[in-house]
Amino acid sequence: MGRLQRKKPASHKKDKKKDVDVTTSSQLEGNLAMKKAALVVSPSMSVKRKQTLSEKKPASWTKQDNNYLNKGLQFLREVKVELKKVAWPTRKQTLSSTLVVTILVIIIALFLGVVDIGLSALVRVFIQ
Repeated sequence: MGRLQRKKPASHKKDKKKDVDVTTSSQLEGNLAMKKAALVVSPSMSVKRKQTLSEKKPASWTKQDNNYLNKGLQFLREVKVELKKVAWPTRKQTLSSTLVVTILVIIIALFLGVVDIGLSALVRVFIQ
């Protein structure tokens, strides 16, 4: 379902930016031509066109919000792919590791308790 995206070489990124600039400039020229034609034909058409554009896209929704949403979704897709690669331990391995950790915690707690009792007895001897 999700694909891991590979980084593209820097030269490819530059080429892609050039393509985007060309298309955006041609789109701008096309939009200008359409607006001029609409004004020549009838002024009411351009007003209606502006209203439909503003109705389609709320002012609060920007490209930046859309970009953050896309980045977040892409991150979650990559997390899903990486979690599939994880070698999860079996139930037996998990129980044995938990047992080892519990035993070590008890041993260290007993050791620190004995050291604490010994040091507090030593301090009492010096105080008296």
